[in-house]
Amino acid sequence: MQIRRIGVDDALLQVRRDVLYPNATLSAVTVEHDADGLHFGVFEGGQLVTVVSLFPGKGEAQFRKLATLPAAQGKGYGKAILEHLADICRKENIQLLWCNARDTAVSFYDRLGYTTRGNYFVKDGINFIRMELSLEKPVAKRFEVIPAIDIIDGKCVRLTQGDYSQQKIYNEHPLEVAKEFEALGVRRLHLVDLDGAKKGAVVNWKVLENIAGKTSLVTDFGGGIKTDKDLEIVYECGAALATIGSVAVKSPELFFSWVERFGADKIFLGADVKDEKIAVGGWLETTGLSVFDFLASNIARGVQNIFCTDIAKDGLLAGPSIDLYKKILGEFPAISFVASGGVSNIGDVAALQEIGCHGVIIGKAIYEGKISTAELKSFL
Repeated sequence: MQIRRIGVDDALLQVRRDVLYPNATLSAVTVEHDADGLHFGVFEGGQLVTVVSLFPGKGEAQFRKLATLPAAQGKGYGKAILEHLADICRKENIQLLWCNARDTAVSFYDRLGYTTRGNYFVKDGINFIRMELSLEKPVAKRFEVIPAIDIIDGKCVRLTQGDYSQQKIYNEHPLEVAKEFEALGVRRLHLVDLDGAKKGAVVNWKVLENIAGKTSLVTDFGGGIKTDKDLEIVYECGAALATIGSVAVKSPELFFSWVERFGADKIFLGADVKDEKIAVGGWLETTGLSVFDFLASNIARGVQNIFCTDIAKDGLLAGPSIDLYKKILGEFPAISFVASGGVSNIGDVAALQEIGCHGVIIGKAIYEGKISTAELKSFL
């Protein structure tokens, strides 16, 4: 799926006509001020399947003539293109996105968070009502410090740059570590099943079950989640979010089916990055996929909880990739973005909060004493 700007040509008008006004001529489905609008299309396999037109104004923008070909309906194209419009509006500091929706489409917009305004009116024998989506920035979420617990053989360990031969055991009992974090006031926990990541199936589910059952920590769990059954095990064992990485790269449709089935609020998308390209396979393989293209395609399908690890930094205590994270936040200001990798001291944490990150995952800096308990508590 690709979303891009298009012109007011026969291709756009044909989709408009065929979906919205089947008996009309192409000239009849042009819109007043079409020449002033921004027009977008969704392409699948080279075919134009969805169109919409955006008309920005002062502080608000109207979109008109959203249309998806019948054979392509129900596949998320309408949702994706509207999220694309919302992102454009946010970047232009437009605070309200609206349309005059047909009565048959009200439930669709309801599901996307739009609300009705005013009363129904009739035009050309069709009932319409204004529907609006507020794009004002919500009250800022509290910045989250998220300690990481990596598990091998049921023990709390840390690797250096994902290298299993460079592991250090910090505690034989991960539950004890989790309870210590909880006692400090930590609310979130990042749990990684390194055995599972290596095997390609969830292994250390018992550790997750213990921590979820015996603490109040909001825990995300990843490593080895490759199938529907893996994901079901993770949720059944108490994970609030499932951390997904390589599946989203290698099997995107499977990943999107999980987002649709379980909800975007239950998914924590991990982007491992080297030189702004996505890496997979325990960091052994760098793809040619830009992190920005990867994130854009996932955000268009509703993903909002995202963390990014610069693999050149992870486990080295060399400082986080501030410039990369600034670029990501500038490109995608509406996501809940968590930084990961490289944190070496409390100043790094403050710097990540300052640039707008919603949280930071910290591992080695805590376990090696580079960040003291008192310093950690100042962010809790």
